[in-house]
Amino acid sequence: MTKFTDLNLSPNVLKAAEDSGYESPTPIQEGAIPPALEGRDVLGIAQTGTGKTAGFTLPMITMLARGRARARMPRSLVLCPTRELAAQVAENFDNYSKYVKLTKALLIGGVSFGEQTKLIDRGVDVLIATPGRLLDHFERGKLLLTGVQIMVVDEADRMLDMGFIPDIERIFGLVPFTRQTLFFSATMAPEIERITNTFLSNPARIEVARQATASETITQGLVEFRASRRERASTEKRNLLRAIIDSEGEGCTNAIIFCNRKTDVDIVAKSLKKYGYNAEPIHGDLDQSQRMATLKGFRDGDIRFLCASDVAARGLDIPNVSHVLNYDVPGHAEDYIHRIGRTGRAGREGKAIMICEPRDAKNLDAVERLLENKIPRLDNPLGTSAKSDPEPKPETRETAADTKPAKSRSRSRKPAQKSEPKPVSDRPQEKPRAAAQKPKPSRSRDRRDGGGNKVVGMGNHMPGFIAKSFDERR
Repeated sequence: MTKFTDLNLSPNVLKAAEDSGYESPTPIQEGAIPPALEGRDVLGIAQTGTGKTAGFTLPMITMLARGRARARMPRSLVLCPTRELAAQVAENFDNYSKYVKLTKALLIGGVSFGEQTKLIDRGVDVLIATPGRLLDHFERGKLLLTGVQIMVVDEADRMLDMGFIPDIERIFGLVPFTRQTLFFSATMAPEIERITNTFLSNPARIEVARQATASETITQGLVEFRASRRERASTEKRNLLRAIIDSEGEGCTNAIIFCNRKTDVDIVAKSLKKYGYNAEPIHGDLDQSQRMATLKGFRDGDIRFLCASDVAARGLDIPNVSHVLNYDVPGHAEDYIHRIGRTGRAGREGKAIMICEPRDAKNLDAVERLLENKIPRLDNPLGTSAKSDPEPKPETRETAADTKPAKSRSRSRKPAQKSEPKPVSDRPQEKPRAAAQKPKPSRSRDRRDGGGNKVVGMGNHMPGFIAKSFDERR
């Protein structure tokens, strides 16, 4: 078995890795570190949770140990799709470089520009950033990228999903052509393939697993759900979620609950707290300080259930997550892989359970085609089968009429009944029209056709031009 001592890392980096609990490299680390130390470009393809972060941080620290940073000109650049992932990479650099004198700066949104500018002005060896904030500093003239020797793109497929590919291409044009590029992704979409062919030079390709495969240490399950009534769907689905948590018992020490929409994240977290579950939400609309505090509380065990949007699905290293609960079937099949990858990390066992409604059939089919296997169906803990509650029948005109109030039905039209005409003497005397109201003045004139006959038509409301004879119109 290969050990870290066989990878030509510096003694100080090896010591820091041992302090972090590393004994032997993971497959992606074993494949990526040697060519990175040789100065080659690296293209790493591996599922989430396989140790990709250490796969590029350890060789970077070894290579950057020699040299000195200059003001506003970082020596290396790490691009991450989300603030949380960027903060996690920065934390790993602190752990692995504690015996090496290296400086770093973290450029992410939600933090003041002033503090970040001060760090850049001093000169940093490692610059960790999200694409948007990096370009903001560059456009303000506070940053130069001409001194970048090593550039890392982490979670490239997530960059694609979030629309950062144009920013990535622009940043590639700002760094030197001679830089070394370490490019990591869990999947290789055609757009990602195009970027690697354009900006990487003869890279060492390391693919340690079939693209977008789930870890074998994760036990997967699916609970089918159909609401009794449409207006009660959300309430009954939250009831089912709590029943699933209770059915897992003490084995569910903590869990990440993924929702497709940010509004559902807040609603589910609020519902869980209402029923006595220790839960907190995390999504992109929250302040950065609040998001980091929530993540820290979940890591430390102060928070048991983390209700999250897909902002937390990629790259976050929370090693002891026992369960992942998909409250919604994800809209993109690849997101399912990244969601459940939050559990079963580093060889540990994990469990992933997903709730599926009839409307999710198309998305579920895409997930199972990606997995090349059907997700095992689990019994509904509430004891209701997906087929036991028939769908409500669409409302027909007859049923709609039956449900209308009596007042509205009384106004409905009825066929007119024929009645015999009353005798003339019994009829009420009508007042002459002239006495009731004045006739409106007519715009039409007394016209006659070519034969001398009076034009008869619309009466007083007929426009004058219509009353003209053909001869008069010419």
